Amino acid sequence: MESLKEKTAKGLVWSLMNNGTTQLLNLVFGIFLGRLLSPADYGMVGVLTIFTAIAGNLQSSGFTQALTNMKRPTANDYNAVFWFNVTVSVTVYAILFFSAPLIASFFRQPELTRLSRFVFLSFVIASLGIAHGAYMFKNLMVKQTAVTGFAALLASGTAGVVLALKGYSYWSLAWQQVIYITVVNIGRYVCTPWRPSLRIDFRPIRRMFGFSVKILATSILNTLNGNLLVFIFGRMLPIKTVGDFSQANKWNTMAYSLLTGTMAQVAQPVMAEVGDDDERERRVFRKMARFTAMLSFPAMFGLAMVAEEFILVTIHEQWAGSVPLLRILCAGGAFIPFYTLYQNLVISRGRSDVYLWCNVAQIAVQLLAVLAFARQGVTVMVAAYSVCNVLFIGVWQYHLHRLTGLRAADVLRDVCPFMLAAAAVMAAVWPLTAGISNLWLLLGVRVTLAAALYFAVMKLTHADILDECLEYVLKRKRK
Repeated sequence: MESLKEKTAKGLVWSLMNNGTTQLLNLVFGIFLGRLLSPADYGMVGVLTIFTAIAGNLQSSGFTQALTNMKRPTANDYNAVFWFNVTVSVTVYAILFFSAPLIASFFRQPELTRLSRFVFLSFVIASLGIAHGAYMFKNLMVKQTAVTGFAALLASGTAGVVLALKGYSYWSLAWQQVIYITVVNIGRYVCTPWRPSLRIDFRPIRRMFGFSVKILATSILNTLNGNLLVFIFGRMLPIKTVGDFSQANKWNTMAYSLLTGTMAQVAQPVMAEVGDDDERERRVFRKMARFTAMLSFPAMFGLAMVAEEFILVTIHEQWAGSVPLLRILCAGGAFIPFYTLYQNLVISRGRSDVYLWCNVAQIAVQLLAVLAFARQGVTVMVAAYSVCNVLFIGVWQYHLHRLTGLRAADVLRDVCPFMLAAAAVMAAVWPLTAGISNLWLLLGVRVTLAAALYFAVMKLTHADILDECLEYVLKRKRK
């Protein structure tokens, strides 16, 4: 049997490889689609994201987390979750199908009626694989998840590019979504031994409901939070501006998702396993926080530094309006991966009530901040939203201290050196490279120089988490 440390390290490595490969493919396909499609095309699909995401929350209903917290979930538990998801998904799709004309009218885009009815099929298809995904998550099948995600992204991205080349505009993005979840489900069925049966028993749903309903409510709130600006902008601003923001938000999300995805696949199962030992739990959390800080701050601050040349080189001048928005989002996005750690520790403690109310408060604060600056324009609204994302971590820290005794001073001592080092490196690289006029050369030099300087700083300051990561990788190679 592997030790928890070995399982965690292996899970983190495979999860990082999975998310790294995913974001690399997203980068490649995003560049192709960004060149082939217009901001208006992205805006059309972007305004539907909030509906598909909330529908996805309703179908999963927090049962993945509930199954993960169970010591030994049975086949009957997974079967109940499977049929519950299918039932909810079909019901929600029927409601959204007949609501499609109202959605199109709200955003003043008649084409959204047909488009939304097709896009919403993706969450019906997704319901067929949620229980299998929960099985893989519970059993830390990160390697299988990585292979499945890679295959799905490759198939859906290729289809999207081919359709865009043939002139299908925003329909290429819609087909990309549907194909992606279809291939993911096929992979989940292949990788998991469990199969649903027609012997339906919803009693496990009733046992899990008290915990899961709070996760469900919070997931919906997180979805609202993540898509709040697109929804508001879709009503207030021209569809091109919505597209510019959607493009900036896409690159920002891709960047920080490398870390959030990595931690999300490992954090809750590991925290649930060590939950009976407070001291050990705090040590695990702090080590994960250092790992997150070591990667998140240089990645996000670096993307903010190279935002202009990155956008102009990859998807050209038509997307220049997304550059200032991307820089602001990246500054706030550097802190998003830490939310994953806080939230998973709270969930592993079974405190879905804390998880719920913290998110309620955060969304209320962000909504008020955005609306308060509505007259100042899109850039100021995005800035207000990002500032709230950074500051609200303090609220999560307060509750985590009450639950586990984890002190804010310890977390700051773990995280701040990486933040300051990353900021100092970017501040040094910017003026050193400002004289380079060729955009391709500028982008390459800035990325290379920043990465080299940051690595040198980590080595010179003897960052323990870097040494541990390198030691683990070298150990695996020797084996």
